[in-house]
Amino acid sequence: MAGKRSLFGPVDPAADAGYDEDHPTRKGFFTDTSICIGCKACEVACKEWNDVPSDHFEMLGSSYDNSFSLNANQWRHVAFIEQPKRLGEQESGLRRQAVEGAVALGMPGLGAPPDVLKAEVRLPESGEDDAVDRPDFRWLMSSDVCKHCTHAACLDVCPTGSLFRSEFGTVVVQDDICNGCGYCVPACPYGVIERRKGPKGAKNVGIAQKCTLCYDRLDAGTTPACAQACPTQSIQFGDVEELRERANARVETLHEAGIMDARLYGNDPDDGVGGAGAFFLLLDEPEVYGFPPDPVVTTKDLPDMFRKAGLAAVTLLAGAAISFLGKRG
Repeated sequence: MAGKRSLFGPVDPAADAGYDEDHPTRKGFFTDTSICIGCKACEVACKEWNDVPSDHFEMLGSSYDNSFSLNANQWRHVAFIEQPKRLGEQESGLRRQAVEGAVALGMPGLGAPPDVLKAEVRLPESGEDDAVDRPDFRWLMSSDVCKHCTHAACLDVCPTGSLFRSEFGTVVVQDDICNGCGYCVPACPYGVIERRKGPKGAKNVGIAQKCTLCYDRLDAGTTPACAQACPTQSIQFGDVEELRERANARVETLHEAGIMDARLYGNDPDDGVGGAGAFFLLLDEPEVYGFPPDPVVTTKDLPDMFRKAGLAAVTLLAGAAISFLGKRG
């Protein structure tokens, strides 16, 4: 059962950490992957604001993704997932009439070519099927980030207090306190946090690094850099409870449109981490996006382990005492 200083279950993380009742409401992200266009503006904004090294940009050979995964130098990561699966049968939107010959881009400085200006853009007629224009594959794009778990194992195992729970319910690293022990790295069920290994000349090398949900910006009453930069509002920032309501309404809208694969990930306060502060709307199974299907806070069983270890120690001491007294007798 969840309670004060609980390691599992639905709780208010800021209150659980000891903040007064008048602490700010919990802040977080809702990422709607159905409208992510893969522009990576969030990645760039995060790096610029937080002074994160701009390395790790290499084409993988298996995807157009050039930042690979979350790591100490990549606090936001936009995944490009190509699937051999046609888009749903819902209406795909605007259709452009075919234009004979090559179509130029029509850059503003040069003026748009006449044939582009004449091209007709219209909505499909009622009952008209545009499936013939659809490709036989689809792109799934998703901007991943630290989940700012309600029960954060990285915070539980930190021996120096470098990782702390902010008044906004987020999990933040204090660079000047971290000793680089790395205990937090295997503790995270999502594989988010990592010690910085380079590049040469970068600050905080050897120190654990991850998204802070722009703690300095929250303290100043402004929106985190990634959400501010997102052109489609795929990344939405706000009060977690309000975002959960918004996410549920969005899933209902997509289901009504025939997109039955839409589902939420990380929004359930009764899941293995007590609900995430950053949760997602997905269009396929979590594993497709590289998420664990049923994450559980790795420190959940610590109290039970400590009790059993204490019982074992008492049993050993009792056995040693009995053996000692028996020899004397």
